[in-house]
Amino acid sequence: MSGIRLAAAPLGRSSLPLIAVLFGLAAVGWVVTGERMAGMDAGPGTDPGALGFFLTTWVVMMGAMMFPSVAPMVIAYDRIRQRRRDLGKSASAGGTALFVGGYVASWAAFGLLGWTIFRASSEVAPNALAWDRGGRYLAGGVIVLAAIYELTPAKNACLRRCRTPFSFLFGGWRDGGFGAFRLGLEHGAWCVGCCWALMAALFALGVMSVAWMAFVAALIAAEKLLPWARKTSGGITLLLGVLGLCVALVPNRVPGLVLPDSAQAREARMTMTPIRMDGMRATPAAMSDRKRADRQRR
Repeated sequence: MSGIRLAAAPLGRSSLPLIAVLFGLAAVGWVVTGERMAGMDAGPGTDPGALGFFLTTWVVMMGAMMFPSVAPMVIAYDRIRQRRRDLGKSASAGGTALFVGGYVASWAAFGLLGWTIFRASSEVAPNALAWDRGGRYLAGGVIVLAAIYELTPAKNACLRRCRTPFSFLFGGWRDGGFGAFRLGLEHGAWCVGCCWALMAALFALGVMSVAWMAFVAALIAAEKLLPWARKTSGGITLLLGVLGLCVALVPNRVPGLVLPDSAQAREARMTMTPIRMDGMRATPAAMSDRKRADRQRR
């Protein structure tokens, strides 16, 4: 119990290097993501590209978006690990890195699931996501669903585990490197359970948009880090509800939303080759725009 009390003590200077590493990795993630997404169609329904391209981009995105909000959990794990080592108990030397690796692996699995669903729906109903065939209502509905999920017991249960690091870690601590990875994997699963609807909303708003990435990352950080949990959740619910209705009914009035029929989206699609060097696929809309441009040049 004495080890637990010391581990739960306020953060000291020993945690500053780890905080710097997490925020530094997040900053690098934002820069790399911005470069990877430069010139892409940043609107709803954007083709996520080939599997390799999407997974690498997705993992970097998760580091950029999630590392600041997961920092308290990582720091708590590292302090407990160090305290156990000081007491002569089992503590993996690379346990903190393995814990973070397990967390990222959970989000990678979620990204793979999202990519698979998108690909399957595109194959079964290729026009279902078209903006002029109900796509905007589908996008708005996904965002409203994210708002509703904020009020569910499942959301509260997952968020509670994300907001109470020491309670989560003491209840399921595992020794060794594999134990550290598995614990990170479990925490990542709870985090996915907490934030999956917000990530679905990001797909609806434009998964290749850095601006919407920052918006969703800010919502996640707010509900995990701010002390007013219930008020923050209520505010996010209201914000997402209004945003979803606006996307469905008046999308041209939503700031920062790149409409698929806008000049910006058409220009981005026209610059895409059928298979880009980075693995990004051209959408049917992109091919149509390219053929139209070719006819005009002739």
